[in-house]
Amino acid sequence: MNNTPAELTVAVAGATGAVGRSMLKTLEARAFPASRVVALASSRSAGSKLPFKDTELTVRELTRNSFDGVDLALFSAGGECSRDFAPHAVAAGCVVVDNSNAWRMDERCPLVVPEVNPQALEEHNGIIGNPNCSTIQMVVALKPLHDAASITRVVVSTYQAVSGSGQKAVDELESQVRRMFNMQEPEAKVYPHRIAFNCLPQIDVFMPNGYTREEMKMTLETVKIMGDPSIKVTATTVRVPVFYGHSESVNIETRKKLSAKEARAILSRAPGVQVADNPELKIYPMPIDAAGEYEVFVGRIREDESIANGLNLWVVADNILKGAALNAVQISELLLEKNLLRVKNPRLFLQDA
Repeated sequence: MNNTPAELTVAVAGATGAVGRSMLKTLEARAFPASRVVALASSRSAGSKLPFKDTELTVRELTRNSFDGVDLALFSAGGECSRDFAPHAVAAGCVVVDNSNAWRMDERCPLVVPEVNPQALEEHNGIIGNPNCSTIQMVVALKPLHDAASITRVVVSTYQAVSGSGQKAVDELESQVRRMFNMQEPEAKVYPHRIAFNCLPQIDVFMPNGYTREEMKMTLETVKIMGDPSIKVTATTVRVPVFYGHSESVNIETRKKLSAKEARAILSRAPGVQVADNPELKIYPMPIDAAGEYEVFVGRIREDESIANGLNLWVVADNILKGAALNAVQISELLLEKNLLRVKNPRLFLQDA
């Protein structure tokens, strides 16, 4: 990182949430070269302490004036908060990597997965979108196959952990399991139905077309990240009673024939991918193995015998790490590496605030 400013100040907005805490841990674990790190959150959390390196950070209240003197901000405070505060961060000369859905499909903002489309950062205007967790892990696995054989269609079904809904959902799953083992009626507050020992074919709200917002995120974001509008994507997203780690069953159709052996070899060389695929030895990706890991794990690689050029994949990753915090930090590392930590037009987004 030869382009690191002499004094680099990084802020984490939404620092007390699960992803915010993971961002701080990831910055520390990857020795991100910040001379100062600022933890920002709502007024309720102001004054609380968060561990960082060999010290503690005192959480400050997130306001529109929080970004004076800040070079880079990682946002994980929700879409409404990002729409309100990110434009003011940019106006202060701060580059924002945003984990919400507020800016992902905005044409002014690149949507980046470093293993897939790092070149998209070159034209950023101050806000960079961190994609949806389920989209990130899928495109990391798909990009090398697309380069080799040109994907025309993707059919994906997801099995998503409750941590994707935040700490309250993690607590609710644990509480429901305990209550059921004690012959008590479980309470459902985070989700519309009980999640313990159940699967919910609804993530986020339903749209007029019958798909959920999560399903449409995967559809639209995949096309934007892959940079190929000819790719057709359809998704069914399901919440499952797993604490950490999203799993996906992905079926792809390609223009060029790829055997399972060829796909396995391509993925074995792909950045950010770890192949775990030996059915005879019962080796395949599982969320319990992906939790806490940086890689996207791919297994159950096999040809779809119902079509001429099709493959089935099973893709698993830690939704809090690669699906959020790690990807945001990797984007930040690229910004430094490419000397792109600058804002071209500080007032570009103020009209949106």
